[in-house]
Amino acid sequence: MSLLTTNPELTAVCDRFAQHPFVTVDTEFLRETTFWPQVCVIQLASPEEAVAIDALADDLDLSPFFGLMANPDVVKVFHAARQDLEIIWRLARLIPAPIFDTQVAAMVCGFGEQASYLELVKAITRASLDKSSRFTDWSRRPLSNAQIEYAIADVTHLRDIYMALRARLERSNRLEWLVDEMQTLTSPATYEQHPENAWERLRHRARKPRDLAVLMELAAWREFEAQARDVPRSRVLKDDLLLEIAQAAPRSVEALGNLRSFPKGMERSRAGTDIIAAVERGLARDPATMPRIERDRRNSNGATVELLKVLLRQVSEETGVAAKMIATVEDLESVAHDDHADVQALKGWRRAIFGEKALELKRGRLALSVENGRVVTFDWQAADEPANAE
Repeated sequence: MSLLTTNPELTAVCDRFAQHPFVTVDTEFLRETTFWPQVCVIQLASPEEAVAIDALADDLDLSPFFGLMANPDVVKVFHAARQDLEIIWRLARLIPAPIFDTQVAAMVCGFGEQASYLELVKAITRASLDKSSRFTDWSRRPLSNAQIEYAIADVTHLRDIYMALRARLERSNRLEWLVDEMQTLTSPATYEQHPENAWERLRHRARKPRDLAVLMELAAWREFEAQARDVPRSRVLKDDLLLEIAQAAPRSVEALGNLRSFPKGMERSRAGTDIIAAVERGLARDPATMPRIERDRRNSNGATVELLKVLLRQVSEETGVAAKMIATVEDLESVAHDDHADVQALKGWRRAIFGEKALELKRGRLALSVENGRVVTFDWQAADEPANAE
């Protein structure tokens, strides 16, 4: 087991790893009591060795690690990369590239939706992992041998998973199918936190434009507070309470304090004053400028959406690609409403395997049936179309 705690050690390891075509990467972090993830350990493996970096070691400079992450000649392999990439972006304003996310790749290779690292280890390497250290406090020092062994195992098996999945993708000519997902993961916009956009997480729970207007202001205030105080959003206000305030729209601290779920006495704090000010800003918004609440549109196309879900499941089973990878429910709702919707399901390889069929189904030119317990599709010639004369 190798735990790096000094700058010379880290520099030497990163120099060696830079000579390889790929490295596997993982992090151990804490986030239960903070808004921003607090990295404690960083794990790295090349085809020849594996190490853990004590990110909390005194005076340790992570610059060599960031240099390796920025090296365009080395593929950085992660499993479920988003949180790891968010950590690196937060620390260095750097997004590793090029990257390969084994969870995304597994979705294309027939392992279902969001296959866990443990599932892939069992399926591909036939190994078993000791997960007893998974929920330990990674901020406490010294780290135990069991913790270090656990951390390093997360990147050693990842080497075999990467090579197996990459080989499958190359054999099936599907490696390019990952390009869109990797571009999203490596875009700084994915990790930038803008309080004014925080309402989008809750937009589908707003009942009417006025509620949405107040929710937009309340969510922005909560996001700013959580970031400034470095605490989880729920430590400021829970989602359900935020929605309750948006619907009630109290215009005085007394009315705010009368809400059943509102913490007693909080209305008399600075937070109470800020909340009332956010409500007033929301009520002052012009309802005509509010984003459209899509609930009515979804309900009006409910039957079509349900048919598209059946088609999606059929295509997923036929191709071995996870349904979630092909299209989201939001994609299906948009396609049901608009043949030219700007969604991933109608672009690139997704359009080729699903999007075109979805449009044909909407137009009545594709039918769904069941044969031997499985959903199948077949071309359908509408009754009012004349048959081709011989």
